[in-house]
Amino acid sequence: MIAFFEIPTNDFDKSVAFYQALFGEELEVSQFGDERMACLMKDGKSVCSISSAPSFPGFGPSEGGVLVYLKAKDLDADVKTAIDNDATLVTPKTKIQVDGWGYFAIIADPVGNRIGLYGDK
Repeated sequence: MIAFFEIPTNDFDKSVAFYQALFGEELEVSQFGDERMACLMKDGKSVCSISSAPSFPGFGPSEGGVLVYLKAKDLDADVKTAIDNDATLVTPKTKIQVDGWGYFAIIADPVGNRIGLYGDK
């Protein structure tokens, strides 16, 4: 069910060093505009990233925890279902900048937990 999870940071280098030590492996670092990601790979695919995204409102470390992405059967339909069931749209459907990685949206569930939804289209 989990497609991907992201750990927000406002101190990228410090966080990357921490998670490399914690995971015991080198993380693959990428940059897209002002967004920086250090990815933990499994079977050639990223399953987790430590991310810095200064231009995304509200994106940063918090006591609320990490951002988990759930695999959507149909991203557009699942976002609509979430909103119809009292979720709030935090980030609308957005194309991931890496070719072939699909799309994501972020919602806040009825009690305020942020959840990412991930889909191929």
